[in-house]
Amino acid sequence: MVTGKTGAGKSYLACALAQKACRDGHSVLYQRVPRLLQDIGVSRHDGRYNKLMNQVVKCEVLILDDLLISPLSREEQKELLEIVEERYDRKATIVTSQLPVKAWHDAMQDPTLADAILDRLVHNAYKIELDSTDSMRRKRTTLDQKTKPVTE
Repeated sequence: MVTGKTGAGKSYLACALAQKACRDGHSVLYQRVPRLLQDIGVSRHDGRYNKLMNQVVKCEVLILDDLLISPLSREEQKELLEIVEERYDRKATIVTSQLPVKAWHDAMQDPTLADAILDRLVHNAYKIELDSTDSMRRKRTTLDQKTKPVTE
């Protein structure tokens, strides 16, 4: 679990860990949570649900980026529970969020589902809280401006 403010480097760190896993021969899937949940909802209607869920559940390393960037509906919480339940203690899951872990429960609509999801995500997890006062993107932009060649 990687938490921190916008631009702190959460996704960057998660992707770096995933890249190492790929180099070591592991299957990896990166998904932004809002997009994944939207795709799951659509897949229920167009017949792709089982195929999509199999991809998500069976990969060896799953990155769930931007968890709780927006409120989750009860249905989205159910889908998230299915994913974490199927992966629990079998596969690696990297979760990034702007919210600190202690705020996750309150950010979910259904407290019973929140308990179940967090029970499977939080326990036995490594927690990394990135503390940055400035965005990596802003730092990179500043660095790029300093290193641009002068043109005449």
